[in-house]
Amino acid sequence: MSKNTKTLVGIIIVVVIAIAAYFGFTHTGSQASSDKSIKDLKIYFVPSKQPDQIVTMTKPLKGLLTKELKKEGYDVKNVDIKVGTSYEAAGEALSSGTADVGFIPGGTYVMYQDSVKPLLTATRAGLNKNFSDAAKWNNGKATEATTTQSSKYRSLFIAGPSEKGQALAKKINSGEKLTWEDLNSAKWGLSSTTSSAGYIYPSLWLNKNYKKTVADLKNTVTVDSYGSGMARLASGQIDIMPTYADARRDFASAWTTDYKQPKSIWAETNVIGVSQEIYNDTISVSKKSKTMTPELEKALSKAFINLAKTKEGKKVIAIYSHEGYEPAKSSNYDGERAAQKVLKDSQK
Repeated sequence: MSKNTKTLVGIIIVVVIAIAAYFGFTHTGSQASSDKSIKDLKIYFVPSKQPDQIVTMTKPLKGLLTKELKKEGYDVKNVDIKVGTSYEAAGEALSSGTADVGFIPGGTYVMYQDSVKPLLTATRAGLNKNFSDAAKWNNGKATEATTTQSSKYRSLFIAGPSEKGQALAKKINSGEKLTWEDLNSAKWGLSSTTSSAGYIYPSLWLNKNYKKTVADLKNTVTVDSYGSGMARLASGQIDIMPTYADARRDFASAWTTDYKQPKSIWAETNVIGVSQEIYNDTISVSKKSKTMTPELEKALSKAFINLAKTKEGKKVIAIYSHEGYEPAKSSNYDGERAAQKVLKDSQK
């Protein structure tokens, strides 16, 4: 074989290898691309606000999340948003894999932790009041947001304008300690059993102070949302409602308009109990989802963190008073685990 022939053969071999490599690369790339095509991403929200209000405010999330995931290489055809009929319904949807992503509180995550993984913890504006002493919340002035972000909050036990609610507030504000009889004789409005602020942490507080839980209270009703609970509190149907610390800020306007109360929520309600600090809500994912992968989890985390920094994104997550997100740690929710153990032990 001549030198020129050898050179030509060598060139041909190089070209063949290059062509083979090119088609191999494009085939692999095509396969990777198809793996990042998602037909339907299913997101569940808990009904801590009025369900129709949640649906309306979160509608733009479909386009915003699709756009952010596109930056991570994912082509999402549809984002399906649902509001669970209860906190447990959202937890069950994640647990079974019929939901891929859930906006759920820590208590709901812990209840379903075997099949649910927390991705992010929400951050909110901190409050200018953060006292463990209930009376210090009751200066008649509005609780205001600060510029500092916080990943924790408290559950407050709000006494309403009913005769009983006012009597309990009077004792607290005069420096007296409430007795178990004081609390047990009142009408309580409780949230879902996996609600951190509306059920779980109140149980932990009762256990710490009275060796009781909410299950021991003789006069309780379940409120399907904080909005309906506030309406009942305003009308005197219930005397006490445990709720998240900035709930009165959220319902200050409705108090005098929708609920038609003569005075402001700050004048007519008082704090009679304060829980320990609670880590904020989570954005969690289903371990049983056929759609979810470790790569998609990373992409979702980045997408939600970035989305929360935009003007449009902030409007969407404001439904839960979220202002940003940070990576979640399972250990942050050990308080939830301790509280749920108290509840389980009380049922034995």
